Amino acid sequence: MKKLFFLLFAFAVISVNAQVNNTELADPKPGPQEAWQQVAQPTLGWGSIDIRYSRSQVPATTMKSPLLRAWRGERVAAQAVLATPKTLERVTFSVSDLKNGKNVIPASAIRKYFVRYVIADSYKERDDTVLVADRLDPVEVLTVEANTARPLWLDIHIPADAAAGTYKGTLTVDCDGTRLSLPLQLQVATRTLPAPKDWSFHLDLWQNPYAVARYFGVPLWSKQHFDLMRPSMELLAAAGQKVITCSVINRPWNGQTYDPFESMIGKMKQLDGTWRYDYSVFDRWVEFMMSCGITEQIDCYTLVPWHYRFDYYDCASNNVRYLECKPGEQAYHDFIAPFLRDLSKHLREKGWFERTYIAMDERPAAQMDAVWQIIQEVDPEFKIEGAANYNIESESADRIDDLSVGVHYNLIKGEALARRKAKGQKITFYTCCSSERPNTFTFSPPAEATYLCLHALACGYDGYLRWAYNSWPAQPNQTSRFRSKDWASGDAFLTYPEGSSIRMERLTEGIQTFEKIRQLRPQLNAKQQKQLDDAMQLFNDGKFKTDRDAAAPIHQLNDLLWKLGK
Repeated sequence: MKKLFFLLFAFAVISVNAQVNNTELADPKPGPQEAWQQVAQPTLGWGSIDIRYSRSQVPATTMKSPLLRAWRGERVAAQAVLATPKTLERVTFSVSDLKNGKNVIPASAIRKYFVRYVIADSYKERDDTVLVADRLDPVEVLTVEANTARPLWLDIHIPADAAAGTYKGTLTVDCDGTRLSLPLQLQVATRTLPAPKDWSFHLDLWQNPYAVARYFGVPLWSKQHFDLMRPSMELLAAAGQKVITCSVINRPWNGQTYDPFESMIGKMKQLDGTWRYDYSVFDRWVEFMMSCGITEQIDCYTLVPWHYRFDYYDCASNNVRYLECKPGEQAYHDFIAPFLRDLSKHLREKGWFERTYIAMDERPAAQMDAVWQIIQEVDPEFKIEGAANYNIESESADRIDDLSVGVHYNLIKGEALARRKAKGQKITFYTCCSSERPNTFTFSPPAEATYLCLHALACGYDGYLRWAYNSWPAQPNQTSRFRSKDWASGDAFLTYPEGSSIRMERLTEGIQTFEKIRQLRPQLNAKQQKQLDDAMQLFNDGKFKTDRDAAAPIHQLNDLLWKLGK
């Protein structure tokens, strides 16, 4: 029976073929094409990482080397743009070693991506489709069509032991026998940024392993599945991710994503009426994520699912049964209490209890109170994580050890914030489809992802939560639109099946800046503290008018930090 139970709950197979598709769709709004008549040959120029360049328009770029400055141990990005009036069948590009006298940052420390285009819509007009540059594809060779632009993205990792100074190198593009090149220059400071695992920023991007299995058409929880997830989860760890997302109840969000979250813990009601639980999948998932470098926190979603419907395997009837109940009802207590009791025991045996949180997402305060009563009865040492969209001054919110509030609510400040800090409780904020700007949609200005992390610091928060790291729609490489028009494009994911995204790279930039400020601040004199405080005021309100640009205050802050960090 144990083996059968394991098979029923652990080794479901995704019964679809692999759906990997890298073909870009046509630009629904290519715009005027006359400017291409002035382009005689393929050209290459440096662009700005703040701009999503159009595929259909001649890009406005410069041949000058970008101003790249970094601490040791930091990652910095650069973007060049290739424009061609004719089809280029085979385009490749490379970056030389970066040299400063005898000191070298090897080319192997630089990740190279072709920037790819996906369909998106506007925030207010969901039928208004556009083609946007967002996906970062690590493919080595690409065909570039006539009268199009193709951005090239560099992710430069400065070794922690690199010598300070100015490094120079070359970006080279080979296209059908023609070679184009650009100079690259990087200034490295004497200061060192810690490794991502040591960053203080509390990053909580929810992972969806079910999307990976569906997209690639592999058996759920198979070796192929874990192998395919590893690059994406290691990329997440490199951004300083702290939290492992675990679904311990079937479809905790009522299947709102394209690939619903299933329960990682099987529940069986035995013939004598007692309960038995299978942690096989849960354990493998947690151990896998820890092997990727994400080890600080385990969030278990959820004791209060959005649908109030719980499933279990009933031995008496040899069927899966469903129980509909809500917190505060006796049936709910009788189902949840033994599960929590056994979960506590299992987590303590694994040595994971201290880092585990019972997580709940935007649930009514009355239901949170009812759940808290059961937790107190079963094991009062359980910690609670919750995203709240109601009055956080309530007693319910004070019980949440890791609380996240919506940026559009701006609910916590002053005394409430100080109270949480004094108790050692975490406080983050989150964005979702409720707020147009600042955000991380595929059509959002790239600098807004960086801005969000600095908003966290300006408000005294510990970090940032985003409800979906990789809950992909049907064909994310072609369109970032979701099946529901209630969600803006890209709301459900920050990375693609292969590679990264401009949004993810700029988010990581913001986290690094957060860490640099936390290191610098205690070492500044009063005048320097005032300069930094004034610069950070530009990130405090978290509200944008439609014409506001996030890039300007970021550049102003970076200039100041470079000066203060010398």
